[in-house]
Amino acid sequence: MALEIEKKFLVTGDFMKESAKATRITQGYLSSVPERTVRVRIKGDKGYITIKGIGSASGASRFEWEKEIPVAEVEQLLAICEPGVIDKTRHLVSSGKHTFEVDVFHGDNDGLVLAEVELSSEDEAFVKPAWLGQEVTGDARYYNSMLMKSPYKSW
Repeated sequence: MALEIEKKFLVTGDFMKESAKATRITQGYLSSVPERTVRVRIKGDKGYITIKGIGSASGASRFEWEKEIPVAEVEQLLAICEPGVIDKTRHLVSSGKHTFEVDVFHGDNDGLVLAEVELSSEDEAFVKPAWLGQEVTGDARYYNSMLMKSPYKSW
């Protein structure tokens, strides 16, 4: 079992010139209940299934298990997912010794840009780039599993 520790932020500035890599991601949820989300995803040319547990009180830590599976299997599973699909482009941006994953959302979540940084502990220090905005760690509205149910365009 793995523990995922990450903090999430709105992006308010231009990060694009710092982006080292961009990958399109399409994902759906077989289960979106907070106690156990089960996600399938096509990331570039690879497929994944991920199970996440309920988050800590701060929302920064939770159990995560992920396994690579064939894209054809993800496509089949997407057909039986809950309504709503997340479509985004993920940019990798270095800042200090960390790499931020900056997600630019498309479709019903167009206009939303979020950045996440993985940490080794909830209180680990990290360099905050100038384009990083308000922290939204623990705000369920910004969870991908919620964005498929209540898209950004409907807020």
